[in-house]
Amino acid sequence: MQLTITRCVFIILLLVGANARAEVTNITNAELAAMGPDDIVIIDVRRPDEWAKSGTIPGSHPIMFFDRKGQYDVAAWLAKVDALVDRDQPIALICALGVRSSNIAGLLDKRLGFTQVHNVTGGMVPWVEQGRAVEPWQPK
Repeated sequence: MQLTITRCVFIILLLVGANARAEVTNITNAELAAMGPDDIVIIDVRRPDEWAKSGTIPGSHPIMFFDRKGQYDVAAWLAKVDALVDRDQPIALICALGVRSSNIAGLLDKRLGFTQVHNVTGGMVPWVEQGRAVEPWQPK
């Protein structure tokens, strides 16, 4: 089967477009702490019981992804995130240990077109253990 010039250009554009997407960047707690609120939007994806227990990072946005049963509503969660940030804005996702946030970061980057997604690899457990700033979480 012979490829036409149009098909070749189309295939090249598809390949370039697929590779032009940014990959999720893993950052440490220290790297996150060095950033200011103008540098990055922090989204805490833990559950309300976790926010109440340890508090949240000052200026972060608690938006639960998985409930206690591990269920989630991507559309509802994404609507909250979209109301908060543009898809080209740098965001950092944090959970307790960096596992849930890593999974969610991959979803945002690969499927939903966010271009500057960072996963905090340590998470809130070491953040608190290291004595970094937290504030009490208050339900809205």
